[in-house]
Amino acid sequence: MKITETDIPGLLVIEPKVFEDDRGYFYESYNERVFAEHGLDMRFVQDNESRSGRDVIRGLHYQLAPHAQAKLIRVLEGAIFDVAVDMRRNSPTYKRWSGIEISAVNRLQVLVPKGCAHGFRVVSTTATVFYKCDEFYHPRSERGILFSDKALGIDWGIEPGIAVVSEKDRKAPVFADADNNFIFDQI
Repeated sequence: MKITETDIPGLLVIEPKVFEDDRGYFYESYNERVFAEHGLDMRFVQDNESRSGRDVIRGLHYQLAPHAQAKLIRVLEGAIFDVAVDMRRNSPTYKRWSGIEISAVNRLQVLVPKGCAHGFRVVSTTATVFYKCDEFYHPRSERGILFSDKALGIDWGIEPGIAVVSEKDRKAPVFADADNNFIFDQI
């Protein structure tokens, strides 16, 4: 398993070692020991899965501390453009976003740290997204940021008016008005 840091501290891209032959393929998508060897001491407590059609944007979602979640995201079918926004005050990358295409073909995974908002756009006909969380869903702590916030300047590769977005996500506040209790190195 190859673990690569991005420009946002704690936001990691994970590339599993895939074994393929005429029967198909096999890979280890998660191994607690390997994560610990890379300083990633976390315990996942909840798995989530979603299926969406082309041009659906889900996000940008997060939970306030102390219920903030780290998420390990992978795609079981199709492809997505996966985005994380650093919300941690005092972070060297505060208010910056990072995006990467992950798919069932490239088998990349993304580890989104606590204190980052997360979202994705489906770039294939459909996509099934699976992710592990290190904290349980906590409805009272659930928050969002408007996916099309001009101050963030996220290039989703689609015009906001064409994207298929839930009413809740369309009504989310911009970054400047979003609830935020994250401080870098304290979450």
